[in-house]
Parts: sequence; structure tokens; C-alpha cells
Amino acid sequence: MLILVTGATGKVGRHLISALLDRPRFSKARIRALCHNRVLLPAERLDVIRGSIADRTVADKAIAGVSHVVHLATCKETPDDVMDVTVKGLFWLLEAFRASPSARQFILIGGDAAVGHFFYPHDGPITEATPHRAYPGCYALSKVLEEVMVDQYAIQYGMNVCCLRAPWIMEKDDFRHSLSFGDDVFGGPDWKTFFPPEEARRYAEAGAVPLLRDADGRPLKRNFVHVSDLVSAIVSAVDNPRAQRQRFNIAMDRPVDYGEVASYLGRTRGLPYVDVASDFHSNWLDNSKARYLLDWRPQYDLEKLIDQAWQYERPDNDPRIVFYPG
Repeated sequence: MLILVTGATGKVGRHLISALLDRPRFSKARIRALCHNRVLLPAERLDVIRGSIADRTVADKAIAGVSHVVHLATCKETPDDVMDVTVKGLFWLLEAFRASPSARQFILIGGDAAVGHFFYPHDGPITEATPHRAYPGCYALSKVLEEVMVDQYAIQYGMNVCCLRAPWIMEKDDFRHSLSFGDDVFGGPDWKTFFPPEEARRYAEAGAVPLLRDADGRPLKRNFVHVSDLVSAIVSAVDNPRAQRQRFNIAMDRPVDYGEVASYLGRTRGLPYVDVASDFHSNWLDNSKARYLLDWRPQYDLEKLIDQAWQYERPDNDPRIVFYPG
């Protein structure tokens, strides 16, 4: 078994490679890490290839002799690169994979941007059958195109593909910084932009957290997943016959409710909250298909997600760096 991991130096890639090297089930497996801007050091059972999948020769080299692919490499809101990397790069990987005699399974890690995230209203839980609906921007469009491409390769060539669709992926103190009114905010929304600068500064100094409200005025519900839960889902899908040609939502059992977040942080840590109105829409990524077919269970709920983020102490040699714009 030779497993190619693209996007190997990213948040999920690093955790996945560690899991594959550590777990007895994969003790005889070799891992090939495809890196672009950053590079992992080779190790026992781990070899490293550097380059962009937008280059067909790189994709061909990466796929050579591979039995499994876990495709994580992507672009965010980078119009100059997104079609070359996310669309053409995936095309080159799929072309090389379908022609390879060693190929067994292709796993795409998709995202809830493919179904609109919180930009559009939904009249029920978002399932794997919910139609694609990209929100404005090139990133969401690329996530739709990824899912459509792997589906079509299964139809056209009978390939064993699987898509694991994840929402916002958390680790360490990510969730805490996702709620910051300061310049250290992680991801979006950028809460300080909702208020005059002096008011936002006071909220940041007080450690206040946003209570985001949806377009109907209710506390917004938004989907998250912890990186360890996503990795466990990937591992569950590898060589699983019930994963063949399937798409799965991989998320917490319940979406994060910003009202519940504010209540819990006020009760456990005495933090104030600030109401933030928005035109966003609550949604619920239904993970029941993955629970049923993959026998997968997320270990993180809201309280565990919050507690870990607030208890985490980031060492000096692990600065918070965002490696992609958007």
C-alpha cells in the first residue's frame, strides 16, 4: 500500500500522515507526501515529492505506483491560481490515477462551500443529495467543480472514488481565535469590522465573544469539525467497500450555535458577549450517512471544542500562521 497525500503540509495533511504512520493497521503502508510551498522532511516509510499538481509531470510522478490518494491540496480566494491548481491539477491527478495499474482508491476532501455554507437558506438539514450551490467567489466554485469531477470519473471510468465533505476544520486554539474582536482573528467573519474601531477595541480588551445572529435574528448555527475527527473519517474510508463512489458529510453531530457558545463561555469563563447582526443563514450539515456507512463518530462536541481551544497554550515555536489568503 502506497498512499499519496496531497497538501501534505497543511493542517489535515500533517495530522493524517502522523495517523497513517502510527496506526498498526497501516504499519506496512508507505506514504508519499506531495508538497508545494512548504516541505516535510523524509522519514522511514515517508517519501516527499515537491511541486504543483498544475504541472502534469508532477502529477504523473506523484501518482506512479500509488494505490491510494487522499487529495487535500486546494486554493482559497486566489483567482490567479485556483483553476490551474484546483481544477486542472485535480484533472491531471485523476487522469494519471485512472491509467495506473496500482490504483485502488481516490479520496477527495471537499468542503461545505460546495453547498453554499451559510450564504443561502436551507429548508432542512444539508445532506449529500443537496444540490451544489456555490457562494460568490472562486473558492466555492472550485469546491463544486472538484466534487463534480470525481463523480464523473466514477461514472465514466468506474473509478473507486469517495468524497468526504468537511466544514471549517479546527485544531489547537483555532476556535478561540475565530471569535476574537482583535487583529488575531482566525478566519471570518472579521468581527472588528462590524463596529467602530474604538468599540471593537473595547470588546477585544474585555475578551468579549460575538453572538452572531442569522438573517431571521436567531443565534446562527454553523458547521465545524475538529481535525482529529476528520482524520478518523478518512482512515475509516480507506479500503472501506461501503465508501465506494459515495459522498459523506463529515461534521460535528450538531452545528455550533453562537448563542450556546456565548452562554457556555459566560457561565464557565465569565466572558461577555456582543450581538452581531448578519444576513447569513443557519444550516445543519447532516453527518448521519457517514455514521451509518462508515461507522464513524465525531468525538468533539461544542463543550469539548471550546474547552480545548481555551485551555491550549501555544508554544513559542508554533506561531499562528495563515498560509493561504481568504
